[in-house]
Amino acid sequence: MSTSRREFLGQSLAAAAVSVAAASLGLSCRTQNAKKRILILGGTGFLGPKTVEVALARGHQVTIFNRGKREKTLPFPYQNVEHLYGNRDPLLPADDERGRDKELLHPESRPKGLEQLQGKTWDAVIDNSGYYPRHVKASAELLAPAASHYIFISTISAYASNKTVGADETAPLATIADPTVETMGANSENYGALKALCEKAAEAAFPGSTAIVRPGYIVGPGDPTDRFTYWPVRASRGGEVLAPGAPEDPIEWIDVRDLAAWLVKLVEDGTSGTFNALGPDRPATWGGVLDACVAAAEGKASLTWVPSEWLEKNGQGGEDAFPIWVPPTGDFAGFHTWSNARALKAGLTFRPVADTVAATLAWYPSEIERRVRVTKELKDAAKAKGTEPPQLANPGALRAGPSPEREAELLAKWKAATGGD
Repeated sequence: MSTSRREFLGQSLAAAAVSVAAASLGLSCRTQNAKKRILILGGTGFLGPKTVEVALARGHQVTIFNRGKREKTLPFPYQNVEHLYGNRDPLLPADDERGRDKELLHPESRPKGLEQLQGKTWDAVIDNSGYYPRHVKASAELLAPAASHYIFISTISAYASNKTVGADETAPLATIADPTVETMGANSENYGALKALCEKAAEAAFPGSTAIVRPGYIVGPGDPTDRFTYWPVRASRGGEVLAPGAPEDPIEWIDVRDLAAWLVKLVEDGTSGTFNALGPDRPATWGGVLDACVAAAEGKASLTWVPSEWLEKNGQGGEDAFPIWVPPTGDFAGFHTWSNARALKAGLTFRPVADTVAATLAWYPSEIERRVRVTKELKDAAKAKGTEPPQLANPGALRAGPSPEREAELLAKWKAATGGD
C-alpha cells in the first residue's frame, strides 16, 4: 500500500516534533540497528556484568576490557563474551595472575595499556571504569576512529553543589586546582571533580556522539558497598530498627538492573547528551523505602524514627552516618532531589523498590559465602608465602551502617531522652 502525501507529511512532522523535543532536552537519537558490537571498559564489577547480561539477552555482541584482576575473587559468569586485557593507564600492564597463561605472571609479558584495543572496531563503547582524565582521554582518543558512540558513566558527585532542590544537568560542575592529580584524596574529595574532567575528555574525543550518564546511588543485587543493602538486611534480622530523619525526607537511587538496561537502550538508540540517572520516576520518600524493607521482613521488624538533629548531637550525624539517607538540609538540601526529566525522556524506567529489596535479600546470603571464602583464601595465600596475613574486616558483617551495638546504644539513649518504652 502506498503512503499518501498527507500521511507522509504527518509522519515527517511527527518525527520533526520528536527531534525538536529531544534537542530541547539536550539529547539526540540516531536510527536504531538490530545488532550492535559493544565494548565495555571494565565489565566485571557491579554494573558491568548486569550490562553484559542485558546486551547478550538482546542479541548484541559484547567485548569487555579490563586488567583481569577482579575475576580472581568475583568470577565472570558469561562465556560468550570476547575478553581483552590491559590497563586504563596506557603505561601499565594488565594484572592477570589467574594462571591460565604462565607468561602473564611476568610483567613484561602481560598486555600493556590499551594495546589489545588497537585494530578493532565497535559500534559503541560503554566506559564504566574511568576515574582519571588522563586514562579516559587515552581510551577515548584511541577508540574515536574505531567506534561511533561513547557512553561515559560519571556520577551525581560531578556537580559542584547539592544545595539546590530540583537542580538539573545544567548545574555547575565540581572543579579541582590540579587537574593532573591521580588520587581521590583522603576523603574522596577529588572524586567528583575528576569525574567531571573525565566527562570533558570523552566529549572532546567524541564530539556530538557522547552520552554522559550521572547516576546517584546504584543499588541492588551485586552491590559491594552494602549501602542500600544495609536496610533490607537489617530489617530482615528483626527487632527495632533505628530510622534516621523523617519519613517524608526525599530519597533517590537507581537499581543496577534498570541502569544496565537503559545503557543498552542508549546504545541501541544512538543517544547522546547528559543525563542524571536516578529515580524513581516520581519523587520518593525515605519512609516509603524503609516501609518496603520492613514489609519484606514479614512482621519481624519495626521502625523507630529518630530526628537528624538529635543524631547529630549524639555523634551519629552528617552525610555518612547512615547509608543512602542524608539529612535534606544545608549543603545537602538538594542531594536527593536531582531532576531526571532528561533520562525519562530518553527511555529510563524504574522497577518498584519492593523488587529491589527482594532481589537484594535473595542475593545477599551467597555474597556473604563468597566474602568468607575469599577472606580465607587471602589469608591462606599469605600464610603459604610466609607473609603477614592481610588485615581484613569481618566478612560476615555489613560493610555500611552502624554496628548492632551502636544502633542499640542510640536507641536506648533516644528512649531515655524521650521517655519511650
